[in-house]
Amino acid sequence: MSYIGTQPNNVKENIGLYNPNDITALTKDGHWGGSLELIAEQTFSTSVANIDFTSIQEDKYDVHFMSAQVKFGSGNADLLGLRFYESGVLETAGVYQIATQTGTSGGSFGEAKQTAYSWIFVGESTVDYQNVYIYFYNLGNSSKYSFCTFHAQVLDSDSFFRFGGAVLPQASTVDGIRLFGGISGENIGSAFDIKLYGMKQI
Repeated sequence: MSYIGTQPNNVKENIGLYNPNDITALTKDGHWGGSLELIAEQTFSTSVANIDFTSIQEDKYDVHFMSAQVKFGSGNADLLGLRFYESGVLETAGVYQIATQTGTSGGSFGEAKQTAYSWIFVGESTVDYQNVYIYFYNLGNSSKYSFCTFHAQVLDSDSFFRFGGAVLPQASTVDGIRLFGGISGENIGSAFDIKLYGMKQI
């Protein structure tokens, strides 16, 4: 490949021009930053109360991304929630801060907020099927708070969305994530596909 500069494998320092073939080759070699790298995927095998991701490579990535499509079991519904593991210990105390906005295709809108909650609600409580994406920030940095932002889209009697953000306002190393039924403890069952990615740094 032809480069102008002295750092052909360093996207940030290279001062040259990249054509599509250059970009493809650098991406294949792992030198092109900003892409998603799959860490783990969990799909349905049996109905479960909790879905844990405990090898999240928090020392490698400062931004994580999760996509989740879940269905609660036995025709019941629950509100999809999450908690963080701090150095292997699940944080269940009322320490999470959350703010969300909701809306329906029928024209109803609202908000939900908590300053001392024991989990983070990212879905909706009245439907079986829930589709969510979540960004996580600073999970492995013991000197910073861990944040997340999320957007859920579900279908009940009409289309429903929830978006918002949350923070664990205590500096710690978050090394795991748990998804679960937050209100009634309903099992996640009959269908789920959850992928966790790390955001490759440039």
